[in-house]
Amino acid sequence: MKKRAFKQVDVFTDQPYFGNPLAVVLDGGGLDDAAMQRFASWTNLSETTFLLPPTDASADYRVRIFTPDRELNFAGHPTLGSGHSWLEAGGQPRSAELIVQECKVGLVKIRRQPGDAGKQRQAFAAPPLARSAISPALLAQIAAALGLTTQQIIAAQDLNNGLVWHGLLLDSPETVLQIRPDYQALGKLDVHVGIAAVYRPDETPQLIARASREAMAFNAGAPQQPAAPVFNPDVEVRGFVGSTRGYEDPVTGSLNASLAQWLIADGHAPERYRASQGICLGRAGQVHLERDASGQIWVGGETVTCIDGSVTL
Repeated sequence: MKKRAFKQVDVFTDQPYFGNPLAVVLDGGGLDDAAMQRFASWTNLSETTFLLPPTDASADYRVRIFTPDRELNFAGHPTLGSGHSWLEAGGQPRSAELIVQECKVGLVKIRRQPGDAGKQRQAFAAPPLARSAISPALLAQIAAALGLTTQQIIAAQDLNNGLVWHGLLLDSPETVLQIRPDYQALGKLDVHVGIAAVYRPDETPQLIARASREAMAFNAGAPQQPAAPVFNPDVEVRGFVGSTRGYEDPVTGSLNASLAQWLIADGHAPERYRASQGICLGRAGQVHLERDASGQIWVGGETVTCIDGSVTL
């Protein structure tokens, strides 16, 4: 074992502790799969990443992404959080315009761009998306686990960009925010479910604030968190993971990437929009989605460093 540079960062937020945390081991050299998985299980965060020298000459660095249970081919908030950490630790990209990350899904481009109030934002190019219909039987089971009626579901798609999400477009953000999932039922299905709804011009941040208070009251026994900052989103998103220990993901890059590819392509959302995620967990995730002239979807957000030090591994 040796001391290795380590960071814990918060992604899709410019305010610490309002986004999605990520553990980053900046030197993963010499660690085998079992050691990486053991540490990721110990951190107990949704993802932990390990940075390594690239094997592809066109990449700036390589990343391996682990949940507490398994390794992922790709994930969004670990991509932005790892890129932020690599730059902050002195990484020098080959290109002045882009960072190129190597992961199991292939090469992922990350661009730096101005954020709000002069802060820097990063955005990754969404990987190619494979879409297919959700079987009626499975859709009915997912709807039942979420307490949804068929009238509340406008459209549904299986979305695969390295991670499979069952995507549902619902009739209103209020429906999204009022969902109380049955995690036992979702766990039996072993599914990742992403839901979204588009705000109307007359819907206000007060809806978000009310939903946040109601959700915290529903989550009895959980520490009451301070009210999340309110901004004016275009789309409300939530992501549920059905597994042996099901949970709601605070802010999800891979889900927002695949949702944007679907919703923009089918005319459900504008070519550029801002998504809110995490309100029901006391978070305030902000995800910036944009389709450029070439048709590429970019998924952006700020990242802040909360812990900077070393870890013995």
